[in-house]
Order: sequence, then structure tokens, then C-alpha cells
Amino acid sequence: MRYSQFSQRAARWAGAAAALAGACLLSGCVWFDGPQSTLVPEGPVARDQLRIFYVTCWVTLFIFVVVGSVLAYAMVRFRARSEADEHAAPPDQGHGNPMVEVSLIGASVFALVIIAVPTLKGIWYSFDVPEDEKANAYEITATGYQWWFKFEYTGETAQTLDPTGKPASAPLTTGNELVIPAGRPVRIALRAVDVIHSFWIPKLAGKVDMIPNRANHLWIEADKPGYFWGQCAEFCGESHAVMRFRVIALGPREFNEWLNNQMAPARRAEAVPGKPKPQFAAYRTFRQNEAGYTDAFEASPLDAWRRQQKPDDAEDTDLIAKGRALFQSKTCVSCHTIRGDGAVGVTGPELTHVGARTTIAGGLLENNRDELHRWIHNPGAVKPGNKMWVSGYLLNNIKLTPEDEDALVSYLRSLK
Repeated sequence: MRYSQFSQRAARWAGAAAALAGACLLSGCVWFDGPQSTLVPEGPVARDQLRIFYVTCWVTLFIFVVVGSVLAYAMVRFRARSEADEHAAPPDQGHGNPMVEVSLIGASVFALVIIAVPTLKGIWYSFDVPEDEKANAYEITATGYQWWFKFEYTGETAQTLDPTGKPASAPLTTGNELVIPAGRPVRIALRAVDVIHSFWIPKLAGKVDMIPNRANHLWIEADKPGYFWGQCAEFCGESHAVMRFRVIALGPREFNEWLNNQMAPARRAEAVPGKPKPQFAAYRTFRQNEAGYTDAFEASPLDAWRRQQKPDDAEDTDLIAKGRALFQSKTCVSCHTIRGDGAVGVTGPELTHVGARTTIAGGLLENNRDELHRWIHNPGAVKPGNKMWVSGYLLNNIKLTPEDEDALVSYLRSLK
């Protein structure tokens, strides 16, 4: 291919790429402020990492402009203007010129230094809680499972019973929703029990791996109360893409109220004399891979979380009691813990106050009546390969009638 033809094609390709990028930006195809956007930091660690990202972008943009300008100049200045030019000798080459080569090496090193200095500072800053704030740091342990997260509040103890039935205490444990105090550093010890996972809260901090048999950690801090999306960012099996979690940051008073409620045993719904029982409507059906969130939830997830802390207006205590009995008889207690109701399993998430969470199924579905029924009815269709389906329903041949599913939904929703 002749030089002039190559330069013309290269110019067309560059123009097409620029036009496509511009069209995407103008048409709204690029979403910069989504729930997992790293460009909207809401904590000091994420802000520092975004600053490093911008430094890298500006340096690489400068290099792109310089190199692109030189390339454009060469394409215009030395293009073949006639048939005779196409067979002319090439212009003088700069290869081997010591001054040119030393200058290019020096410029490259200088560009790398500009990127390296803030990067190294950022690595030291994000590694652990700053020394002047360590005394105020809140300690939590996060453990990755296929495919959900367990959170242990190591400094808090919850009410439980020992094997003899006497009152005892154990570390407060929750699943898939991490509630933290806003405006206070939180140091999270990262663990994994099966394969490598990666803990990522885009708006609060970058990714850190959770590796079996190896201790790891990170720290986060939320500037103010808010609701944040989290994700496993390391391929870890069949349902890796739907291994999610949430972080809820609360003010001091609201956080303490939440802690006190979580440390109590499971709530028991009590019948209200004269209050009519709720009339349950039919559950809705779902398409395969249908999203599990309502518009009202996505509009204000923190408000949705606060609403979720309150018991339902109407509860059928008889149906709830039936659901409690089913939960124990269907071997659910062998995998899940419900403090105060005799369930002491450790394979699955703790469900003592599961009704107060905004999400279920590892952050995949909104915790409402229909989505909870969708999960209980066929967990394998929602999250392929999950242990509740493979090691629970299939292994133990668990069969549920529509009435059983109603009772279990009512029971789990009552656990506020």
C-alpha cells in the first residue's frame, strides 16, 4: 500500500472513531453518575483514587495531543502531492539522533514521575486508616462466600443461646448489607472461605481481593448518610455477576438505634385484638433475568431502607407461626441463623432481622413480598448454582406448596 493511501485511510479511521465517541457522549450512552460510578466519590479514599485517575488522564491526554499533533503534521507536511512525489526519496530521518532520543526518554520518565508520585501517596493513604484517626476507627470483618457476603461487627455482641439453652453472646453478624456510621473511618478485615473474591464499593473505595487463608483489609469512610452499591469484582463462579451487596451509612444516633435493634433476638409478631387479618393477593410472575428493583426503590434507596425497618401494617400471626414451624421442619435451620428461634446454621446468611434489609439473594433482589416469593419459589432460576438451591432444595428434596410459600414469606417479612 502506498504511503499516501495509508495516510488517507488512517485519517478516515481517526475521524470515524472521533465521530463515534462524540455521538455516544451526546446521545447519553455514557452513564457517569450511576450507582456504581467511580466518578462520583462520596468518601476520602474514593476521592483520592479519583484524583490519581484524573492525573493519569491529563498526562496521557497531553501525550496523545503531542504525538497526535506530530503525526498530523507529518501526514500533511510529507504527503505525496503528485505522482512524482510518490517515487521520491524519503525525507531525512531522525533515527539515531542522540539529542532526540535522550529528550524522548527524559520526557517519558518525567511523565511517569508525575503519575507515580500521587500514585504512591495514594497507595500509602488507602492502605490503612490514617494514624491520627485509628483510635476512632470502627472494626468490621467481611467474609466472601459463593455468592454472598457476611459482615461481622467484631466489637458488638448479639443475644443468643448456648448449647444448654442459657443466654450467651456472639459477635453481631449480618448478611449482604453493611451498615456503617457516616463520617467515621471503618476498617474492614477481608476474608474468603472458598475462592478468591474482590470487595468493591465504587463510591467509597477501590477493589481489594479476599483470598482464602490470607488476611487482607481496606478502610472506607462515607462523608454523610447514604446508600451505596457494592460488588464482587473477581470472577468467582457461576453466579459471580450477581454477587452484590449494599453499604448503608447512617448518622450516629440512627446507627446506634440500628445496632441496638440488631443485637436483639428475632422479633415475634403479636396479634392485635380486633385487627382484621390481611388478605393476600396473588403473587406476580417474573420474566427470566428480570431486574429485581422497583422504580420507587431506585429513586431513593436510603428512604426505602428506613421504611423497611418498620413492621408491616398488617400481619397474620397464625401464618407467621406456620412459617416459623416450616422454617425449622424444612431444614432451613441447618444453613441459616435466626437468634431466638432455634436456627443456628452458618452456611447461609444470618436472617435474624432479614425483614429489615432492603435486598435479598446477595443484593440481587429488592426485599419485598413478590421478590421474596420469587426467591423462595425457585432460587436456582434467580441465581444459578447457589447453595440454597443445590445443597438445600435439591439435596434435601424440599417441596413447598403455595400455602407453604405464603407462610414462609410472611414469617421472613416479620423479622424486622
